[in-house]
Amino acid sequence: MADYFNWIKAAHIVSVVCWFAAIFYLPRLFVYHAMSDDKISQERFTIMERKLYRGIMTPAMIATWAFGLWMVFLGWDVYKTQGWLHVKIFLVILLSAYHGACGFYRKKLVDNPQYKSHVFWRWFNEVPVFALIIIVILVVVKPF
Repeated sequence: MADYFNWIKAAHIVSVVCWFAAIFYLPRLFVYHAMSDDKISQERFTIMERKLYRGIMTPAMIATWAFGLWMVFLGWDVYKTQGWLHVKIFLVILLSAYHGACGFYRKKLVDNPQYKSHVFWRWFNEVPVFALIIIVILVVVKPF
């Protein structure tokens, strides 16, 4: 069981890393998209954003949830009393909403590259950093 569980945990960690790489990069593309003023650049950013969101970010989020829930299912007797896990899951739900917001904004930028300013996107890009810091502390330290 322990070896089996460790393989699932490893897959979960790889999925999380891929998801966060995309979560950090997509809003950065939004910054450059908002700053672009020529059609060729705007079209290039539209393609890059779509491929990142559909090809990497969304599959990585699905895999993160799948492997995470699989681990919770296998270890429910232990996890059900772990307060840190409940907070982590809540933060992952918020990150999933952020993910959805990225998809919404991606579509808005196709029609209007100046939908929001590059300054907005720079701040928007910082939101998942706080979630990542808190989640890592919860998982490693298990404060409650």
